[in-house]
Amino acid sequence: MTARQHRSHRGLLAPRDALDAPRAELDAIIVPTSRPAHYLCQAISAAKEQDVLLLMLCSKRSTAFDAVIEARNAGARALAIDTGLLDPELVPDFATDRVLRSTRFGRSADTSFKRNLGLLIAVLAGWERILFLDDDIELPDPVHLGAAAGLLGEYPVVGLANAGMPDNSVVCHAIRDVGLPQDTFIGGGALAVGEVAFESFFPNIYNEDWFFLLDGTGLRPSAITGTAVQRVYDPYRDARRARGEELGDTLAEGVFGLFDSHLGLADADQAYWREFLVHRRRIIHDTIELVRASPNEAAVRARMVAALKAAIGHSLLITPELCMGYLSAWQSDCGRWRRRVTRLRRDHGAGLGIEHAVAALEIPRAAQVDVGVTTGARRRSVALRV
Repeated sequence: MTARQHRSHRGLLAPRDALDAPRAELDAIIVPTSRPAHYLCQAISAAKEQDVLLLMLCSKRSTAFDAVIEARNAGARALAIDTGLLDPELVPDFATDRVLRSTRFGRSADTSFKRNLGLLIAVLAGWERILFLDDDIELPDPVHLGAAAGLLGEYPVVGLANAGMPDNSVVCHAIRDVGLPQDTFIGGGALAVGEVAFESFFPNIYNEDWFFLLDGTGLRPSAITGTAVQRVYDPYRDARRARGEELGDTLAEGVFGLFDSHLGLADADQAYWREFLVHRRRIIHDTIELVRASPNEAAVRARMVAALKAAIGHSLLITPELCMGYLSAWQSDCGRWRRRVTRLRRDHGAGLGIEHAVAALEIPRAAQVDVGVTTGARRRSVALRV
């Protein structure tokens, strides 16, 4: 067995033409957002056009009040929740978090928490088709959402093809930027999810969406269709980005490399990870040398090299034992998440709508603002109706 990082995983996806795909309606668009409210314009426009509820999960520079004002002004049905006011125990205490908590790989990001919360709400509300959409994604043709929703009858998850800024790790961006081939994959930025996949969860690690695509043992059948556009950003602006991505990128590339080779998670033993880590570090070292020899401006080369050095520095902290331990903890978490979903359905029922979902999860009224959707009593005296 050869352990190596692959330049493309597209062979794992079923490509489907949006024009030929069956059509269906979404139950909700879910946006985990931390940017100012004007970044929500694409999601709001899509929700209005599709006549679907927009669930905005807000933190940091995004507030529920500001998000709902944007939705109200556009005439969209929306519910926004300030996730910083919620009990962290709404989502299980995952073993994967405990593995990393006392290490330099611990993360304070809340995107996974928001996406997992969105899944729990979907379960209790009785939704069958949802779309996760990031606040930096543009939708040139919202009609493609109907195609993605329609394909959920055949596939548990369907990603929209990214036609904008490639959504890769810093290392993969650098590989492409020195002229080598480097593909992209589907991800949580524009991902339609069917009810059968609600029993997957997003671990708090970079490439959490790749892990969501798995069912605990392998990749769920996954399709790609339509178009989404990732807005432009500078992957080399801060070397800490590469440092924070390295463990998640290593694990995901290692796991998906197995799938590319028609192998499974059972083959991810200590010998595999030892060989894969050597290959991964060789790739980064070689890319550094290619950057230095590239015709890019000196300042650009310096930022690229700094980011890649940050990645290799953290890579040297990754051991085969850590990789195996994380995957073992993740598989335990898969069971923990399924039990959480099962208990919610047993104790609270499902299919009774968004009001039932937020009540069952005991989401504080002070954390909610809504427009055009009934969610119980008026929130903070600013619940908005259209």
